[in-house]
Amino acid sequence: MGKERRKNTRVPFQAIADINFVVKRYSKCETEDLSIKGISVKGPSGQRLGEKCDIFLTLSGSSSELILEMKGEVVRVDPDGVALHFTGIDFDSFYHLKNIVYYNSEDPDQIDLELIDN
Repeated sequence: MGKERRKNTRVPFQAIADINFVVKRYSKCETEDLSIKGISVKGPSGQRLGEKCDIFLTLSGSSSELILEMKGEVVRVDPDGVALHFTGIDFDSFYHLKNIVYYNSEDPDQIDLELIDN
């Protein structure tokens, strides 16, 4: 096995994401895990490393829905999906993303350290 290169805590997180590349759009993709710097998504295939995209992560509650919007790029291609690194995110989306990772992490203090180091 190769050395783990991830620097940020990943948490299992199931949600629905729409991923829009320049020439292809993927709707209702299932997420696998999430960090403050990226997301792993099932569904998109045939994409190239470094390819840019828009990410719309839908969070559904019992009475409302919230959509986080990020810009990203492909950093890993798997047989059943891709891993995306966030290259841009607005403040409100980042606030919600941070809270999701923080409250689903086994070590929330580590998330605070990652925010300082990044």
